[in-house]
Amino acid sequence: MTAGVTAGLTASAAAGFWLGLSLILAIGAQNAFVLRQGLARSHVFAVCLTCALSDAILIAAGVAGFGALSKAAPWIEPLMRYGGAAFLLVYGLRSFAAAWRGGQGGLEAASGARASLGKALATCLLLTWANPHVYLDTVVLLGAVSSNYTPRAGFAAGAMTASFVFFFALGYGARLLAPLFARPLTWRIFEAGIGAVMWAIAVKLALGG
Repeated sequence: MTAGVTAGLTASAAAGFWLGLSLILAIGAQNAFVLRQGLARSHVFAVCLTCALSDAILIAAGVAGFGALSKAAPWIEPLMRYGGAAFLLVYGLRSFAAAWRGGQGGLEAASGARASLGKALATCLLLTWANPHVYLDTVVLLGAVSSNYTPRAGFAAGAMTASFVFFFALGYGARLLAPLFARPLTWRIFEAGIGAVMWAIAVKLALGG
């Protein structure tokens, strides 16, 4: 493998990793569930693996499917690129608004008896596959952005790696994060950081970077 190919692969993987990570950082129903499982130390490995593998399947479908679609209809690539930038601007604005309001409370550990493995995985799959934002992030947005990187496989691998790193860090690090995220100020800083990352990616995407 030549130095140029290696550099391209590394750059693609890094871009996929950071974009994938920024997209899944926002606390939603799925991530809140993983946090609660981690706080309760209940089926943490199985839940984290299920989330990460689900993301990997959707990312692969988005990168492969978007590539075929862009070849069949060349106009779709710029449309999705600018559409993705607009989506990220709105996404970032929502994070800034949440930071301004500061109404996010701390997450608490799940109460009651431990759910069975089957019930925990069923809930995890429902929160993942029934969430339309998952498809927007993985299939549409990551698929669109991947067209700017060569090789796309490197970009996809980076995004998949981000999912594995995030979910396992979230699940097993939940007990360490609990005291921190019990403070409203932490949520405000967190949301503001997400907004800044989203807007930076939106500008780069709109400029064709």
